[in-house]
Amino acid sequence: MAKRGLVGFIVKRYLRFDPEQPFISIAAILAFLGVAIGVMVLIVAMAIMNGVSKEFKDKLFVMNYPITIIPNYRKTIDQSFVNRLQEQFPHLRFSPFLRVGAVSRKRDEMEGAFVFGVDFEAERKINPVFDRALTKNSYEPFEAIAGKALIEEFALAKDEKLLLIFTQAQPAGLALTPIMKRFAVADSFESGLRAYDKTYFYAQYDDLRVVLGVEKGRYHGVHIDAKEPMKEIDKIKEAIGYYASARGWWEGNAGFFGALEVEKRALFLVLMLIVLVAALNIISSLLMTALNRRKEIALLSSLGATPQEIGKIFFTLGASIGIAGIALGSTLGGAALWALDRFDIFELDAAVYGFSKLPLDLPPIDFLLIVIGAFAIVLLSSWYPAKKVAQTDALDTLRNE
Repeated sequence: MAKRGLVGFIVKRYLRFDPEQPFISIAAILAFLGVAIGVMVLIVAMAIMNGVSKEFKDKLFVMNYPITIIPNYRKTIDQSFVNRLQEQFPHLRFSPFLRVGAVSRKRDEMEGAFVFGVDFEAERKINPVFDRALTKNSYEPFEAIAGKALIEEFALAKDEKLLLIFTQAQPAGLALTPIMKRFAVADSFESGLRAYDKTYFYAQYDDLRVVLGVEKGRYHGVHIDAKEPMKEIDKIKEAIGYYASARGWWEGNAGFFGALEVEKRALFLVLMLIVLVAALNIISSLLMTALNRRKEIALLSSLGATPQEIGKIFFTLGASIGIAGIALGSTLGGAALWALDRFDIFELDAAVYGFSKLPLDLPPIDFLLIVIGAFAIVLLSSWYPAKKVAQTDALDTLRNE
């Protein structure tokens, strides 16, 4: 037989089940299944971690806005400042706002709230959650939009009035009293995060301006919608100078997403240990095969097979087991993701998690890292036994046998 086909012929022979030495084949099968299960678990776990992170990021992105501008030295900014920004950045969308803390009250029940005074048409262009809440083309004075969780908390009917007690005060005789105003809850929004749905309250700009006594054309800040806010924010900071500050949504949540990223990396390393343990079975399987086939190895050497060819046989044998396991694991992982996405296998409480269906997202880079990591472990596990077998002394083995 030509040396070119020697490696392939021997590998196929050693991969067959040997009834006389079943433990060797069982060890190889366990190694194969271990690698497959490890890769499958890694794929599913990374998809769930990425999906949860993306779900929270999307929700926080919507309710926190890509970029927010607030004044530095003055309490408000004026319309001319907003107009100048719109001229400099025509590709961005702006929604100026008033913002004030308040307490919403119905009878003896109270909840804290952030009240935003916005132009409904400008706000709906940058906030998809708010846009879905609007059911009318125009709203009457002192009609507002509240979160669904707040409406459920107070059992509010449509257009029922809700009392807001603002943190700002007004003089009344010799004392200061908080500003109070009733707003009719005309519509409701649902972001998927109960914390926002209970505390965010949207009133029309002119209504809140009148209640707070703010001059027309002045705002507490500007929300900006940008497709690439991380790139745009530096340009905006340069444009506004020291007059105001620009803050990206990610800056206020850096710790949260940093913790998710650390957890994802730790989970990746821990689950990769499953593949590593399975790879140890590859090492033991190859060493057992070498031990039981030592006479054949010695005969091959005496017939002209080089140490490199002997080593290549066992390296190819181990790599074949591992790569087949990676291929099966990838297939099983893909099938598991398809089943989780298509069928409601796990039902989640939306009130607790913010979503009712298990979110899944596996970027190509994560899949490549899983495959490359498993591939590297498999190759290293195959290399060591192959190196040891290649160093076998044929004459010594034949003499002892």
